[in-house]
Amino acid sequence: MKYEVDHRGYYGQFGGAYIPEMLYPNVEELRNNYLNIITDESFQKAFHQLLKDYVGRPTPLFFANRLSEKYKAKIYLKREDLCHTGAHKVNNTIGQILLAQRLGKKKIIAETGAGQHGVATATVCALMGMECVVYMGQVDMERQRPNVERMRILGAKVVPATSGNMTLKDATNEAMRHWINNPSDTHYIIGSVVGPHPYPDMVARFQSVISDEMRKQLTETIGNPFPDYVFACVGGGSNAAGAFYHYLDSEHVNLVGVEAAGKGVSSGESAATTALGKPGVLHGSKTLLMQTEDGQVVEPYSISAGLDYPGIGPIHAHLFDTGRVKFVSATDDEAMNAGIELSRLEGIIPAIESAHAVAVLNQFEFDPDDVVVINLSGRGDKDLETYIRWGKY
Repeated sequence: MKYEVDHRGYYGQFGGAYIPEMLYPNVEELRNNYLNIITDESFQKAFHQLLKDYVGRPTPLFFANRLSEKYKAKIYLKREDLCHTGAHKVNNTIGQILLAQRLGKKKIIAETGAGQHGVATATVCALMGMECVVYMGQVDMERQRPNVERMRILGAKVVPATSGNMTLKDATNEAMRHWINNPSDTHYIIGSVVGPHPYPDMVARFQSVISDEMRKQLTETIGNPFPDYVFACVGGGSNAAGAFYHYLDSEHVNLVGVEAAGKGVSSGESAATTALGKPGVLHGSKTLLMQTEDGQVVEPYSISAGLDYPGIGPIHAHLFDTGRVKFVSATDDEAMNAGIELSRLEGIIPAIESAHAVAVLNQFEFDPDDVVVINLSGRGDKDLETYIRWGKY
């Protein structure tokens, strides 16, 4: 694959493993073993069995009739919001907990922003009887309170991150710190296509089930596996990596990543990394990130906790760099309006993250026969407080 990671862990100029010496043994252990483990037949059987019987896959590919009428195209929603726990995140946590077991790990740590990855991690730890600690920014804990309580009910310890602007970046810092101090018995389940190699590749492989199903479902529905467009929101970028994965080499499929413009790309309160970022190192890999002239990370902002991240995964930095994926952005208000619109037109309340992908449809000129797939990465239950506070419905 032209866009696949190379043997050094790079996508073009982006990727690698920029890690403290203390983490080297952990990351090397993963790097040396992950492909053999996850391609093993018994692993794949266990993984797909759980995806089917526990997660509820395959998720439906739903033809959104009224949305299609409005935007004059054939719009399908890939319903990741119908996964157990309410988002795509569980695809990856199932894969990584099985991997951790095969590596003989006893404890799990994770970071979370919107809380969906934290819930998905707590869920699989409960399923497998493993100890679980989740780091979450104090600000995110307040705006995603239901998810905090879900994690606690599932038996996880939720630890607030109180540095920086107390969101996803800071939770990731704390989780990495914990891992450095507990290297031998602990596996860190990173929730997105970020972090040192092999995490971006590993997470993308686990999430690639999304586009694998899309190909089969489109073949059944329209007679061929190729849509004209695939839209997905991008924070770190795991749902987008999964939705794009099997289409990367099919250049005739237009891939669109939607970032959070916050209060406007130029407002100083944004998370639109491809518009604002420069190459740098963040959380163990070289990627695009928002930073000052002297390389300090700029605090990101988005109304959606899951897109509130100052960088993107190295695979997306490469896809942006090569032009394979078109990156656009939606503001807070555009995303919130799109969430309400989808709720009213199709009876589906989306996560605010996912609403960003719907919000940019009016930026495109579609032909009536264009087949458009939007990866609906999560459901809106967790965001009811934010919808209520926003209040313009």
